[in-house]
Amino acid sequence: MELTAGVLVLALVLLYLFTSIKIVRQGYQYTIEHFGRFTTTARPGFNFYPAFFYRVGRRINMMEQVIDIPGQEIITKDNAMVAVDGVVFFQVLDAAKAAYEVSELYVAILQLTTTNLRTVMGSMDLDETLSKRDEINARLLSVVDHATTAWGVKITRVEVKDIRPPADIVNAMGRQMKAEREKRANILEAEGSRASEILRAEGQKQSKILEAEGRREAAFRDAEARERAAEAEATATKLVSVAIEQGSPQAINYFIAQKYVEAVGKFATSPNAKTILFPVEATQLIGTLGGIGEIAREALADRPATPPAAASRPRVPVTRGDQ
Repeated sequence: MELTAGVLVLALVLLYLFTSIKIVRQGYQYTIEHFGRFTTTARPGFNFYPAFFYRVGRRINMMEQVIDIPGQEIITKDNAMVAVDGVVFFQVLDAAKAAYEVSELYVAILQLTTTNLRTVMGSMDLDETLSKRDEINARLLSVVDHATTAWGVKITRVEVKDIRPPADIVNAMGRQMKAEREKRANILEAEGSRASEILRAEGQKQSKILEAEGRREAAFRDAEARERAAEAEATATKLVSVAIEQGSPQAINYFIAQKYVEAVGKFATSPNAKTILFPVEATQLIGTLGGIGEIAREALADRPATPPAAASRPRVPVTRGDQ
């Protein structure tokens, strides 16, 4: 009988010890209450709190969690109805505050995010809501995170997943986008044509400049050639004039023969002249050419055989008596 009572007492002691042991999983924290009043927080691992005196109040998930915001219709600033849904990422930092500062933490975060989403998007135009998602997310994150700080919760991210305008607005936006793209295409085509015309005009300008420079260079070369020809003609005329002054009548025949040969050459090079009639006799031309030959011979005969220095040196007479 005593043995049975001892075993019963031992079993009760073991049961009491077993119920006093609290094993907390990683990623969780338990709030410990002493007769209904919060006293401490049980960390992950082995914890011992006497039964009947201490009990587990709330089991708080300390990992980052996500709440899905259900789709809802929001009226924008320009009275456009859009359907919006999103997600909220949060993490509990203080288990005691999350357990005792707010009732139904998940519902509270969901409702707070939904109302602020309506407020933020309701203050924006439709175009802004579609093009400024980053701004919407940032504003929601700032407002919701500030409101949940007292609950021991950190809002890490708020994301708008989808924004669905009405079908008629989508069609209107499609037509607007098409018109904008056609406008850009026309502008680019006009700019291309303008650039092409400018380049073509620049090319024509450069071509005309180069052509004018070529004509100027050609005119300069022609003038230089005529100047040299005139200098040669003047030199020849001067030489002939000197020959005439020295009494050589053949010089006149030289000029006459030269002009005569030039005139006959023009007749011969004419593209329409197949028959040439000479107005003078051929013997006159031969005689004139003969006069040119005489001028050449006289010029060669008059050239001194000795150097000018030797010819101008005075000669000293030699007498025979000195020998």
